[in-house]
Amino acid sequence: MTPLVPLQAALSLTVVALLLLFLAIVTVWQMVEIVDATEKRALTVFGEYRKLLEPGIHFIPPFVSATHRFDMRTQTLDVPSQEAITIDNSPVTADAVVYIRVMDAKRAFLEVDDYKRAVSNLAQTTLRAVIGDMELDDTLSRRTQINARIREELDEPTDEWGVRVESVEVREVTPSQGVKGAMEQQTSAERRRRAMILEAQGERRSAVETAEGDKQSNIIRAQGEKQSQILEAQGDAVSTVLRAKSAESMGERAIIEKGMETLESIGQGESTTFVMPQELTSLVGRYGKHLTGSDTKITEGELDSLEFDEETRELLGLDNIADLIAGIDEEAEVDLEEMEREADAIKQGRDVDSGSGDGIEVSNDEAEYEMEER
Repeated sequence: MTPLVPLQAALSLTVVALLLLFLAIVTVWQMVEIVDATEKRALTVFGEYRKLLEPGIHFIPPFVSATHRFDMRTQTLDVPSQEAITIDNSPVTADAVVYIRVMDAKRAFLEVDDYKRAVSNLAQTTLRAVIGDMELDDTLSRRTQINARIREELDEPTDEWGVRVESVEVREVTPSQGVKGAMEQQTSAERRRRAMILEAQGERRSAVETAEGDKQSNIIRAQGEKQSQILEAQGDAVSTVLRAKSAESMGERAIIEKGMETLESIGQGESTTFVMPQELTSLVGRYGKHLTGSDTKITEGELDSLEFDEETRELLGLDNIADLIAGIDEEAEVDLEEMEREADAIKQGRDVDSGSGDGIEVSNDEAEYEMEER
Protein backbone atom coordinates (compact mmCIF):
# COMPACT_ATOMS: atom_id res chain seq x y z
CA MET A 1 0.00 0.00 0.00
CA THR A 2 2.85 2.33 0.67
CA PRO A 3 4.03 2.71 -2.96
CA LEU A 4 0.62 3.93 -4.06
CA VAL A 5 0.80 7.20 -2.12
CA PRO A 6 3.68 8.71 -4.05
CA LEU A 7 2.05 7.69 -7.33
CA GLN A 8 -1.20 9.44 -6.51
CA ALA A 9 0.68 12.53 -5.37
CA ALA A 10 2.60 12.60 -8.65
CA LEU A 11 -0.60 12.33 -10.66
CA SER A 12 -2.18 15.12 -8.67
CA LEU A 13 0.82 17.33 -9.23
CA THR A 14 0.73 16.57 -12.95
CA VAL A 15 -2.96 17.48 -13.23
CA VAL A 16 -2.40 20.67 -11.28
CA ALA A 17 0.53 21.58 -13.49
CA LEU A 18 -1.52 20.94 -16.60
CA LEU A 19 -4.34 23.04 -15.24
CA LEU A 20 -1.96 25.83 -14.38
CA LEU A 21 -0.44 25.64 -17.88
CA PHE A 22 -3.84 25.68 -19.52
CA LEU A 23 -4.86 28.56 -17.31
CA ALA A 24 -1.72 30.45 -18.26
CA ILE A 25 -2.31 29.84 -21.95
CA VAL A 26 -5.92 31.02 -21.69
CA THR A 27 -4.86 34.04 -19.70
CA VAL A 28 -2.28 35.05 -22.29
CA TRP A 29 -4.83 34.48 -25.02
CA GLN A 30 -7.29 36.73 -23.26
CA MET A 31 -4.70 39.42 -22.61
CA VAL A 32 -3.42 39.79 -26.17
CA GLU A 33 -5.67 41.59 -28.69
CA ILE A 34 -4.53 42.02 -32.32
CA VAL A 35 -6.41 44.68 -34.34
CA ASP A 36 -6.33 44.60 -38.17
CA ALA A 37 -5.36 47.64 -40.24
CA THR A 38 -8.89 47.98 -41.66
CA GLU A 39 -10.74 48.13 -38.34
CA LYS A 40 -10.99 49.59 -34.86
CA ARG A 41 -12.25 47.94 -31.68
CA ALA A 42 -14.09 49.34 -28.69
CA LEU A 43 -12.74 48.01 -25.35
CA THR A 44 -14.96 47.47 -22.32
CA VAL A 45 -13.84 46.25 -18.89
CA PHE A 46 -16.54 44.93 -16.61
CA GLY A 47 -19.00 46.38 -19.17
CA GLU A 48 -17.54 49.86 -18.93
CA TYR A 49 -16.27 51.55 -22.09
CA ARG A 50 -12.58 52.26 -21.81
CA LYS A 51 -11.09 53.18 -25.20
CA LEU A 52 -10.75 52.39 -28.89
CA LEU A 53 -8.06 49.96 -29.91
CA GLU A 54 -6.17 51.13 -32.95
CA PRO A 55 -4.62 48.70 -35.48
CA GLY A 56 -1.79 46.69 -33.90
CA ILE A 57 -1.20 44.47 -30.79
CA HIS A 58 -2.71 45.34 -27.44
CA PHE A 59 -2.70 43.84 -23.92
CA ILE A 60 -5.98 44.03 -22.09
CA PRO A 61 -7.22 42.72 -18.74
CA PRO A 62 -8.06 39.05 -19.19
CA PHE A 63 -11.44 37.47 -18.51
CA VAL A 64 -13.12 40.79 -17.62
CA SER A 65 -12.62 42.61 -20.96
CA ALA A 66 -14.58 42.59 -24.20
CA THR A 67 -13.92 44.17 -27.65
CA HIS A 68 -16.36 45.19 -30.36
CA ARG A 69 -15.12 45.23 -33.93
CA PHE A 70 -15.90 48.09 -36.37
CA ASP A 71 -14.84 47.94 -40.06
CA MET A 72 -13.57 51.36 -41.11
CA ARG A 73 -13.89 50.72 -44.84
CA THR A 74 -16.86 51.70 -47.05
CA GLN A 75 -19.62 49.13 -46.63
CA THR A 76 -22.54 48.24 -48.87
CA LEU A 77 -26.08 47.81 -47.57
CA ASP A 78 -28.80 46.36 -49.77
CA VAL A 79 -32.18 48.00 -49.29
CA PRO A 80 -34.90 45.38 -49.88
CA SER A 81 -37.62 46.03 -52.47
CA GLN A 82 -40.20 48.45 -51.21
CA GLU A 83 -43.73 48.92 -52.47
CA ALA A 84 -44.82 52.54 -52.69
CA ILE A 85 -47.60 54.59 -54.26
CA THR A 86 -46.68 57.71 -56.16
CA ILE A 87 -48.45 61.04 -55.79
CA ASP A 88 -50.56 60.24 -58.87
CA ASN A 89 -51.71 56.91 -57.31
CA SER A 90 -49.51 54.58 -59.35
CA PRO A 91 -48.11 51.58 -57.43
CA VAL A 92 -44.41 50.90 -57.95
CA THR A 93 -41.73 48.67 -56.46
CA ALA A 94 -38.24 50.02 -55.84
CA ASP A 95 -34.97 48.88 -54.31
CA ALA A 96 -31.66 50.61 -53.68
CA VAL A 97 -28.07 50.28 -52.49
CA VAL A 98 -26.59 52.44 -49.73
CA TYR A 99 -22.86 52.99 -49.30
CA ILE A 100 -21.85 53.88 -45.73
CA ARG A 101 -18.65 54.35 -43.77
CA VAL A 102 -18.00 54.43 -40.00
CA MET A 103 -16.34 57.73 -39.17
CA ASP A 104 -16.52 57.54 -35.33
CA ALA A 105 -16.38 54.00 -33.88
CA LYS A 106 -17.05 55.22 -30.34
CA ARG A 107 -20.36 56.86 -31.29
CA ALA A 108 -21.27 53.91 -33.51
CA PHE A 109 -20.75 51.71 -30.43
CA LEU A 110 -22.45 53.90 -27.85
CA GLU A 111 -25.23 55.68 -29.80
CA VAL A 112 -26.86 52.85 -31.77
CA ASP A 113 -27.35 49.16 -31.18
CA ASP A 114 -26.65 47.91 -34.71
CA TYR A 115 -25.73 50.71 -37.08
CA LYS A 116 -26.06 48.55 -40.22
CA ARG A 117 -29.60 47.45 -39.46
CA ALA A 118 -30.50 50.97 -38.38
CA VAL A 119 -29.25 52.51 -41.61
CA SER A 120 -30.99 49.85 -43.71
CA ASN A 121 -34.37 50.39 -42.00
CA LEU A 122 -34.03 54.16 -42.25
CA ALA A 123 -33.19 53.87 -45.97
CA GLN A 124 -36.30 51.74 -46.59
CA THR A 125 -38.68 54.24 -45.02
CA THR A 126 -36.96 57.16 -46.72
CA LEU A 127 -37.18 55.45 -50.12
CA ARG A 128 -40.93 54.95 -49.75
CA ALA A 129 -41.41 58.55 -48.61
CA VAL A 130 -39.44 60.04 -51.47
CA ILE A 131 -41.25 57.99 -54.13
CA GLY A 132 -44.60 58.86 -52.56
CA ASP A 133 -43.87 62.57 -53.13
CA MET A 134 -43.18 62.16 -56.85
CA GLU A 135 -45.19 61.36 -59.96
CA LEU A 136 -44.74 58.12 -61.82
CA ASP A 137 -42.89 59.64 -64.76
CA ASP A 138 -40.49 61.40 -62.40
CA THR A 139 -39.72 58.18 -60.52
CA LEU A 140 -38.78 56.53 -63.81
CA SER A 141 -36.71 59.36 -65.25
CA ARG A 142 -35.24 61.30 -62.32
CA ARG A 143 -33.07 58.73 -60.61
CA THR A 144 -30.43 61.29 -59.70
CA GLN A 145 -32.99 63.43 -57.90
CA ILE A 146 -34.28 60.43 -55.94
CA ASN A 147 -30.75 59.45 -54.93
CA ALA A 148 -29.94 62.97 -53.75
CA ARG A 149 -33.14 63.25 -51.67
CA ILE A 150 -32.61 59.88 -49.96
CA ARG A 151 -29.02 60.76 -49.12
CA GLU A 152 -30.11 64.13 -47.74
CA GLU A 153 -32.73 62.45 -45.54
CA LEU A 154 -30.20 59.92 -44.21
CA ASP A 155 -27.38 62.36 -43.47
CA GLU A 156 -28.72 63.94 -40.27
CA PRO A 157 -29.61 60.83 -38.22
CA THR A 158 -26.59 58.83 -39.36
CA ASP A 159 -24.23 61.65 -38.37
CA GLU A 160 -25.36 61.18 -34.78
CA TRP A 161 -24.40 57.52 -35.03
CA GLY A 162 -20.90 58.29 -36.27
CA VAL A 163 -21.75 56.89 -39.71
CA ARG A 164 -21.54 58.78 -43.01
CA VAL A 165 -23.73 57.92 -46.00
CA GLU A 166 -21.40 58.23 -48.97
CA SER A 167 -23.84 57.40 -51.77
CA VAL A 168 -27.32 56.10 -52.49
CA GLU A 169 -28.23 54.41 -55.76
CA VAL A 170 -31.77 53.38 -56.71
CA ARG A 171 -31.32 50.22 -58.73
CA GLU A 172 -34.79 49.68 -60.13
CA VAL A 173 -38.23 51.25 -60.07
CA THR A 174 -40.86 48.85 -61.42
CA PRO A 175 -44.46 49.92 -62.05
CA SER A 176 -47.33 47.47 -61.71
CA GLN A 177 -48.34 45.26 -64.65
CA GLY A 178 -51.36 47.40 -65.53
CA VAL A 179 -49.26 50.54 -65.54
CA LYS A 180 -46.64 48.78 -67.66
CA GLY A 181 -49.25 47.88 -70.27
CA ALA A 182 -50.55 51.45 -70.41
CA MET A 183 -47.02 52.79 -70.70
CA GLU A 184 -46.23 50.40 -73.54
CA GLN A 185 -49.35 51.53 -75.40
CA GLN A 186 -48.41 55.15 -74.82
CA THR A 187 -44.87 54.53 -76.04
CA SER A 188 -46.13 52.70 -79.12
CA ALA A 189 -48.53 55.53 -79.95
CA GLU A 190 -45.79 58.10 -79.47
CA ARG A 191 -43.46 56.20 -81.78
CA ARG A 192 -46.18 55.90 -84.43
CA ARG A 193 -46.77 59.64 -84.16
CA ARG A 194 -43.07 60.37 -84.58
CA ALA A 195 -42.88 57.99 -87.54
CA MET A 196 -45.78 59.78 -89.23
CA ILE A 197 -44.18 63.15 -88.56
CA LEU A 198 -40.84 62.00 -89.97
CA GLU A 199 -42.55 60.52 -93.02
CA ALA A 200 -44.47 63.75 -93.63
CA GLN A 201 -41.29 65.78 -93.22
CA GLY A 202 -39.51 63.49 -95.65
CA GLU A 203 -42.27 63.85 -98.23
CA ARG A 204 -42.26 67.62 -97.77
CA ARG A 205 -38.48 67.74 -98.14
CA SER A 206 -38.68 65.56 -101.24
CA ALA A 207 -41.34 67.85 -102.77
CA VAL A 208 -39.21 70.90 -101.95
CA GLU A 209 -36.12 69.32 -103.50
CA THR A 210 -38.10 68.30 -106.60
CA ALA A 211 -39.54 71.81 -106.95
CA GLU A 212 -36.10 73.30 -106.46
CA GLY A 213 -34.68 71.01 -109.13
CA ASP A 214 -37.50 71.93 -111.55
CA LYS A 215 -36.87 75.60 -110.79
CA GLN A 216 -33.15 75.29 -111.52
CA SER A 217 -33.90 73.32 -114.68
CA ASN A 218 -36.36 75.97 -115.88
CA ILE A 219 -33.87 78.73 -115.10
CA ILE A 220 -31.11 76.99 -117.04
CA ARG A 221 -33.49 76.27 -119.95
CA ALA A 222 -34.66 79.90 -119.97
CA GLN A 223 -31.08 81.13 -119.90
CA GLY A 224 -30.24 78.85 -122.82
CA GLU A 225 -33.24 80.10 -124.81
CA LYS A 226 -32.32 83.68 -123.97
CA GLN A 227 -28.74 83.15 -125.12
CA SER A 228 -29.97 81.46 -128.28
CA GLN A 229 -32.31 84.36 -129.02
CA ILE A 230 -29.53 86.85 -128.35
CA LEU A 231 -27.17 85.03 -130.72
CA GLU A 232 -29.91 84.74 -133.34
CA ALA A 233 -30.71 88.46 -133.01
CA GLN A 234 -27.02 89.28 -133.27
CA GLY A 235 -26.75 87.18 -136.42
CA ASP A 236 -29.79 88.91 -137.93
CA ALA A 237 -28.29 92.30 -137.07
CA VAL A 238 -24.99 91.44 -138.72
CA SER A 239 -26.82 90.09 -141.77
CA THR A 240 -28.90 93.29 -141.95
CA VAL A 241 -25.76 95.43 -141.81
CA LEU A 242 -24.11 93.42 -144.58
CA ARG A 243 -27.23 93.54 -146.74
CA ALA A 244 -27.48 97.30 -146.21
CA LYS A 245 -23.85 97.85 -147.19
CA SER A 246 -24.28 95.64 -150.24
CA ALA A 247 -27.48 97.50 -151.23
CA GLU A 248 -25.71 100.85 -150.84
CA SER A 249 -22.82 99.67 -153.03
CA MET A 250 -25.13 98.23 -155.69
CA GLY A 251 -27.25 101.41 -155.69
CA GLU A 252 -24.22 103.58 -156.29
CA ARG A 253 -23.08 101.34 -159.16
CA ALA A 254 -26.56 101.44 -160.70
CA ILE A 255 -26.49 105.25 -160.59
CA ILE A 256 -23.07 105.25 -162.28
CA GLU A 257 -24.22 102.91 -165.08
CA LYS A 258 -27.40 104.93 -165.59
CA GLY A 259 -25.31 108.12 -165.67
CA MET A 260 -22.98 106.66 -168.27
CA GLU A 261 -25.92 105.78 -170.48
CA THR A 262 -27.23 109.30 -170.03
CA LEU A 263 -23.86 110.79 -170.96
CA GLU A 264 -23.75 108.58 -174.04
CA SER A 265 -27.19 109.78 -175.17
CA ILE A 266 -26.26 113.40 -174.40
CA GLY A 267 -23.07 113.08 -176.45
CA GLN A 268 -25.04 112.04 -179.52
CA GLY A 269 -27.12 115.26 -179.51
CA GLU A 270 -26.37 118.48 -181.43
CA SER A 271 -26.64 120.83 -178.47
CA THR A 272 -23.49 122.22 -176.90
CA THR A 273 -25.05 123.03 -173.54
CA PHE A 274 -25.95 120.22 -171.21
CA VAL A 275 -27.68 120.13 -167.82
CA MET A 276 -26.49 117.22 -165.68
CA PRO A 277 -27.85 116.07 -162.27
CA GLN A 278 -25.71 116.96 -159.28
CA GLU A 279 -25.46 113.27 -158.29
CA LEU A 280 -24.05 112.40 -161.70
CA THR A 281 -21.48 115.18 -161.60
CA SER A 282 -20.46 114.12 -158.10
CA LEU A 283 -19.98 110.52 -159.22
CA VAL A 284 -18.06 111.54 -162.31
CA GLY A 285 -15.87 113.79 -160.21
CA ARG A 286 -15.39 111.12 -157.56
CA TYR A 287 -14.18 108.55 -160.06
CA GLY A 288 -12.46 110.99 -162.32
CA LYS A 289 -10.13 112.32 -159.67
CA HIS A 290 -8.51 108.89 -159.39
CA LEU A 291 -7.59 108.76 -163.05
CA THR A 292 -3.95 109.36 -163.94
CA GLY A 293 -3.38 112.89 -165.16
CA SER A 294 -6.89 113.99 -164.33
CA ASP A 295 -7.36 117.71 -163.73
CA THR A 296 -10.66 117.33 -161.99
CA LYS A 297 -10.89 119.48 -158.89
CA ILE A 298 -13.34 118.90 -156.14
CA THR A 299 -14.37 121.71 -153.91
CA GLU A 300 -15.36 121.25 -150.31
CA GLY A 301 -18.85 119.84 -149.96
CA GLU A 302 -19.25 119.34 -153.69
CA LEU A 303 -19.20 115.56 -153.72
CA ASP A 304 -20.97 114.96 -150.44
CA SER A 305 -24.47 114.97 -151.89
CA LEU A 306 -24.60 111.33 -152.98
CA GLU A 307 -27.21 110.01 -150.61
CA PHE A 308 -30.34 107.90 -150.90
CA ASP A 309 -33.67 109.62 -150.73
CA GLU A 310 -35.87 109.09 -147.68
CA GLU A 311 -38.03 106.40 -149.29
CA THR A 312 -35.01 104.39 -150.42
CA ARG A 313 -33.30 104.61 -147.01
CA GLU A 314 -36.51 103.52 -145.30
CA LEU A 315 -36.86 100.63 -147.76
CA LEU A 316 -33.29 99.49 -147.16
CA GLY A 317 -33.49 100.09 -143.40
CA LEU A 318 -30.34 102.21 -143.36
CA ASP A 319 -31.64 104.50 -140.61
CA ASN A 320 -31.93 101.53 -138.22
CA ILE A 321 -28.42 100.22 -138.71
CA ALA A 322 -26.97 102.27 -135.83
CA ASP A 323 -29.67 101.05 -133.45
CA LEU A 324 -29.12 97.44 -134.47
CA ILE A 325 -25.37 97.71 -133.97
CA ALA A 326 -25.82 99.39 -130.55
CA GLY A 327 -27.95 96.49 -129.30
CA ILE A 328 -25.37 93.83 -130.14
CA ASP A 329 -23.29 92.41 -127.28
CA GLU A 330 -19.61 93.14 -127.10
CA GLU A 331 -18.94 89.44 -127.66
CA ALA A 332 -20.82 89.42 -131.00
CA GLU A 333 -19.55 92.69 -132.50
CA VAL A 334 -18.33 92.34 -136.07
CA ASP A 335 -15.04 93.83 -137.07
CA LEU A 336 -16.01 95.71 -140.22
CA GLU A 337 -12.44 96.54 -141.10
CA GLU A 338 -11.59 92.84 -140.98
CA MET A 339 -14.54 92.13 -143.25
CA GLU A 340 -13.34 94.76 -145.74
CA ARG A 341 -9.86 93.29 -145.72
CA GLU A 342 -11.32 89.86 -146.38
CA ALA A 343 -13.45 91.27 -149.19
CA ASP A 344 -10.35 92.83 -150.78
CA ALA A 345 -8.55 89.52 -150.39
CA ILE A 346 -11.41 87.78 -152.19
CA LYS A 347 -11.23 90.33 -155.01
CA GLN A 348 -7.51 89.78 -155.46
CA GLY A 349 -7.90 85.98 -155.34
CA ARG A 350 -6.10 85.45 -152.05
CA ASP A 351 -7.20 82.89 -149.45
CA VAL A 352 -9.06 84.13 -146.43
CA ASP A 353 -7.81 83.08 -142.99
CA SER A 354 -10.85 81.60 -141.25
CA GLY A 355 -9.01 80.52 -138.09
CA SER A 356 -10.06 83.46 -135.88
CA GLY A 357 -13.31 83.24 -134.03
CA ASP A 358 -14.48 86.75 -135.11
CA GLY A 359 -13.78 86.37 -138.84
CA ILE A 360 -16.28 85.44 -141.58
CA GLU A 361 -15.75 82.24 -143.56
CA VAL A 362 -16.23 82.63 -147.33
CA SER A 363 -16.32 79.64 -149.66
CA ASN A 364 -14.68 79.59 -153.10
CA ASP A 365 -18.02 79.74 -154.92
CA GLU A 366 -19.05 82.81 -152.95
CA ALA A 367 -15.68 84.46 -153.68
CA GLU A 368 -16.00 83.82 -157.44
CA TYR A 369 -19.58 85.11 -157.38
CA GLU A 370 -18.46 88.25 -155.54
CA MET A 371 -15.61 88.82 -158.03
CA GLU A 372 -18.00 88.42 -160.99
CA GLU A 373 -20.44 90.93 -159.50
CA ARG A 374 -17.70 93.41 -158.78
